[in-house]
Order: sequence, then structure tokens, then C-alpha cells
Amino acid sequence: MTTYKEHDSVVYTDAAGNQIDTFVVYGTDTKTGLTHINHMDLLVPLKDLRMHPKTLQSNHVPVCDAFSFEILKKLKAKYTDHDTEIHTKIMAQPAMMAVYSQAS
Repeated sequence: MTTYKEHDSVVYTDAAGNQIDTFVVYGTDTKTGLTHINHMDLLVPLKDLRMHPKTLQSNHVPVCDAFSFEILKKLKAKYTDHDTEIHTKIMAQPAMMAVYSQAS
């Protein structure tokens, strides 16, 4: 089974047959066989992906350079589930209110 690593450039073929250049955000999940791609934040099966032709050429600029790393880091932050962070802030708020109510 061919799997794609994080930052690989791939071509995604959607159900309508459109081919879209994109890149892999997290990699291929070995349990489900789905790959998380940047295009519309999709999880797609391996049959819908192929390695981008320019990736196979020697003059292809890698996505792992410093500038791309920062862009990908920001995209990951956008796609990351922040529910635990929000839940922590919500849980901390009543404790602060109790402290203020006792102070007066």
C-alpha cells in the first residue's frame, strides 16, 4: 500500500474527475487508509491521490523549507481541534467568579 507523508505534494481527483494540486497535511492513517489533504480539509482514500509529477523531478522545491514550514504550521493550527482548550477556559471561569464573589 502506497502511503503519503506529511508535506508530500499530491494530485487529488474528486468525484467529478477534477484534478486538484494540493499537499498532505498530516499523512496517511494506516488504520483507515485515508489521507488528510489541504484541499477543503478532506480525508480521502488512496485511490483518489497520486504523487504530483513535479515532486518526482530533481528541480522540485521541497515543501519542508523554512517558509513553507511556517505556512504549514499555521494551517495545522487552523485544522486542529481546539475544543479542549475552549473547555479548559470555560471550566476555569466559574472558579474565578467564586473568588471575586467572596472578596466583596
